Amino acid sequence: MLLVYLDENAMNENERQHCYVESAQLACDLDASGNFLAASPLHPTSTATSVRVRDQKPLVTDGPFAETREQLGGYYIIEAQDLDQAIAIAGRVPGARWGTVEIRPVMEIPGLPTR
Repeated sequence: MLLVYLDENAMNENERQHCYVESAQLACDLDASGNFLAASPLHPTSTATSVRVRDQKPLVTDGPFAETREQLGGYYIIEAQDLDQAIAIAGRVPGARWGTVEIRPVMEIPGLPTR
């Protein structure tokens, strides 16, 4: 999984729209090469709701869990042969020009539904 972190205010609206176009093109390119599984940008943290359970009671708050300099802005789920290929793909993610792309292996556990 490629997690795209950046300051939500790092881009103006024109840059953001261009980034979406570039991101969609990258997804198409990855699909053509057999590396694409899923991708999506996320709405701003102002639309987030966080849920914590304490003493068996849910605590619901508006906004993200933590105040940070960079926020999770979107993700790609890719199929990569190894870390080197994942790094090469992460380097093509448009959001990396404004923030950070974190590469995380996805765990496979028994009992999860499959498509």
